[in-house]
Amino acid sequence: MFFDIGPTELLALVVVAVIIFGPERLPQFARKAAHLVRYVRTMAGNAQNQLKKELGPGFEDVDFRDLNPKAFIKKHLLDDVEPIVADVKADFNAGTEAGKGLAKDLTDTVNNAKSGDGDQINGSGVLAAAGAARVLTPFDPDAT
Repeated sequence: MFFDIGPTELLALVVVAVIIFGPERLPQFARKAAHLVRYVRTMAGNAQNQLKKELGPGFEDVDFRDLNPKAFIKKHLLDDVEPIVADVKADFNAGTEAGKGLAKDLTDTVNNAKSGDGDQINGSGVLAAAGAARVLTPFDPDAT
């Protein structure tokens, strides 16, 4: 919700408020809190308008949310990097898919060699000999 307060936490706060202030004074307290929030918002809006007026021409479209350091960094630094990161992720995913296909080919070759089907050539052109005296080590495609 707001300020990272979930619905159960908000319900617990309401119950505590009813216990502390009592059900007869709670509506009056809620009205005062809403009035305080409205007053603070009005004061902040007036401060923004006064600052825009004092900065002069050319600063009418200033967005004060950009003055937040996190928003500033995201807007000016990370927006340029995000397309590059997306390209690298796409390349990485393509390489992962190719690696999975190669791992499947190698696993099939090893399994065929273990079963004694004779010499097998996998998709990458590697010859796997299946001799009776040869012991193959187990291959786990998920570990690569």
